[in-house]
Amino acid sequence: MNVLLIGSGGREHALAWKLAASPVLTKLYAAPGNPGMTQDAECVALDVSDHDAVVAFCREKGVDLVVVGPEAPLVAGLADALNAADIRVFGPSAAAARLEGSKSFTKELCDRYGIPTAAYGRFENALAARAYVREQGAPIVIKADGLAAGKGVTVAMTEDEAIAAIDECFDGSFGEAGASVVVEEFLEGEEASFFCLCDGAAALPFGTAQDHKRVGDGDTGPNTGGMGAYSPAPVLDEAILARTMAEIIEPTLKGMAEMGAPFTGVLYAGLMLTKDGPKLIEYNVRFGDPECQVLMMRLKEDLLALLNAAVDGQLAHVSARWRDEAALTVVLAANGYPASPEKGTAIRGLEAAAADENVEIFHAGTALKDGILVANGGRVLNVTALGASVTEAQQNAYRAVDLIDWPEGFCRRDIGWRAVEREG
Repeated sequence: MNVLLIGSGGREHALAWKLAASPVLTKLYAAPGNPGMTQDAECVALDVSDHDAVVAFCREKGVDLVVVGPEAPLVAGLADALNAADIRVFGPSAAAARLEGSKSFTKELCDRYGIPTAAYGRFENALAARAYVREQGAPIVIKADGLAAGKGVTVAMTEDEAIAAIDECFDGSFGEAGASVVVEEFLEGEEASFFCLCDGAAALPFGTAQDHKRVGDGDTGPNTGGMGAYSPAPVLDEAILARTMAEIIEPTLKGMAEMGAPFTGVLYAGLMLTKDGPKLIEYNVRFGDPECQVLMMRLKEDLLALLNAAVDGQLAHVSARWRDEAALTVVLAANGYPASPEKGTAIRGLEAAAADENVEIFHAGTALKDGILVANGGRVLNVTALGASVTEAQQNAYRAVDLIDWPEGFCRRDIGWRAVEREG
């Protein structure tokens, strides 16, 4: 099979690495890809926002399947354009991608189908949103309604902080994403991520993980796209997963199908484990980043075969097996991230860092400049390791991190701390 993978980040490098191992893969293209992906894929300079250009490329190269990594092309309808051209694609339609593209759409779906989630209000002006915050009190959560690259969420511990976050949304900090705002009840509990492959009717559980959103050790500082993750998440035991499937995932798939927007692709449920059971924080309609990296390290199956089963409506007939080991990834970010990351600085020592057979280094924001690897984004590398336990995976990952020569980069030193505490 010829496969086109859309995207250029660490998530896509991990997908490319796993797809490249498939016995049925003939050729893998990545658009636009990154320097780390060139070992597994041919990177092509394709404007993925030009749907006609993507369709033309697929026809020219005889592409049998398109795998869409990031959320923005899905929300923009790339899957619809490919389906209209009879090109098979793994990823939801624009109508189904509203589960991530609109927080209020998902909230309304939860209301309609009795899916447990935080109480909320949706507002199109700051005055009404501020009044709601004063009525509800803090702590409270403020979210830009649309796509904000993982940065449009503020967990406000005071009313003043909440009002500042509302003003930031309506002042245009997140562009169109902040034109309306969802204000949510603050949920007490531990957060975890649960993934399912979906074919419109059936959902195949596809692993658990815990992400670390804040930039600093001890979960301090501003929210980011994610500074590290590990899998599996021990807090998501079999009983909680059974409840999540029955109370959250299955009603969502049923609801989307009834609305004429059946969901095909990967459904990523951000969960809060409250005293009343699991509640949905939000949905993403693609693999998490950096959660995808740890899932791919642990997956035993041929990823391409599973994605084909999802596209062909055959998930009820396949299963996913996982390695017993834990996987943990540490994000190396450029100094100044998440505000204004420093670009163009040289990175060395990756060969030594990746020499351990338990370690893979996925590129997230890199470029080649005169033959030298340089930082070209906020989150730059994902140093990912396996271990018999989360503690051992953590040790293996940080051992590799310490072999990388990049003075202008930084990372958290406590990725996996919850699981390490549990194991201790």
